[in-house]
Amino acid sequence: MSHEPGSPAGPRPEPIRFFAATWVDHDGGYAARRVAVAVGSLAAIVASCLVLRFAYEGLEIAAVGGFVTLVVVAMFAVCSALAFRHTWAGHSKRPAPDTESALRGLLTIGFVGALAAYFFRSLTEAPGEGLHRTEYETARAAYARRAARRKGRA
Repeated sequence: MSHEPGSPAGPRPEPIRFFAATWVDHDGGYAARRVAVAVGSLAAIVASCLVLRFAYEGLEIAAVGGFVTLVVVAMFAVCSALAFRHTWAGHSKRPAPDTESALRGLLTIGFVGALAAYFFRSLTEAPGEGLHRTEYETARAAYARRAARRKGRA
């Protein structure tokens, strides 16, 4: 791990999308970034719902029938609920890579749920901040233990 002159030794915080490392000390425009992320994700939810509304109207125009319309609406509802749950859980623990790739299609279909989870999480913290903070503090504690052992041997 190379360090720039004047930078503290030890582990560095992992940047979070849209927040960089401002989540560590809640500085550098952290509050403004949280507001921007919340407003942006809410705007994306609204736009996504409009797109889904156009798709629903397309099904009505095509006169595909009540069963097909019901299946499509149910599919988006279920996929959105699963995407919400998966995204919400992903902010507190790292998902397994194989699970992530297996659910990629489902999460794509349920994009409204993923956006909603991002919005609600941004109301309380930077999405993923709790996970990153736990990992960063664990890494700092391990570094301090190693540094203390090296200092004791010197």
